[in-house]
Amino acid sequence: MTRRSELAELLARHGTRGAAAYFLRQRERDLDEVTARHEALQAALTQVSAAIPADWRRGHVERADLPRFLFAPEDVVIAIGQDGLVANVAKYLDGQPVIGVDPEPGRNAGVLVRHQACDVPKLLHDTAGAQSRTMVMARLDDGQELYGLNEIYVGHASHQSARYQITTPDGRRERQSSSGVIAGTGTGATGWCASIARERAVAPAFPAPGEPILCWFVREAWPSPRPA
Repeated sequence: MTRRSELAELLARHGTRGAAAYFLRQRERDLDEVTARHEALQAALTQVSAAIPADWRRGHVERADLPRFLFAPEDVVIAIGQDGLVANVAKYLDGQPVIGVDPEPGRNAGVLVRHQACDVPKLLHDTAGAQSRTMVMARLDDGQELYGLNEIYVGHASHQSARYQITTPDGRRERQSSSGVIAGTGTGATGWCASIARERAVAPAFPAPGEPILCWFVREAWPSPRPA
């Protein structure tokens, strides 16, 4: 699984490399840098493809096509790109192992894409070291469900202030007004939740990625004269 490179997106939008180069120059960027990143992705994809045994069934899906792609129970998913690819594919899986491959070591955070393309041959035949990760699930009052490996944002679509009531499992309730609530897993604790925690004088301890608990933060809370 991959995401279309920036170069591919630029060519789809502008038509030619010359037009893409002109677009980048207006933003003080260079086409050579974008091309190098595209070639790094293609090299990783080629190396990973060569590592898959010839008698294995294989398929290539782009991130944009994930909602329409059907994964089989026995599939092994290889995500080549940034950390977000692993988080995006996770919500469509049910126990299938995911191998995160970083085509540009040192550029990406590497929290979820921890491996290089040269590691794939061994990893395909040895999943003993696979790590289970907790996901967060939101269930709406109409029965719809939404899954996330990192976190789920609960709030107005425009991120404007909203009033709501939080109820904890032990029955405690509190009325709040804020721009939303972030419910995060141990995996999400390295991303959005971590950035919010840095703004808090005292932040709660984050769960480990595999712990079946969540942490949550209120965004931009508004003080209210109304008692809880």
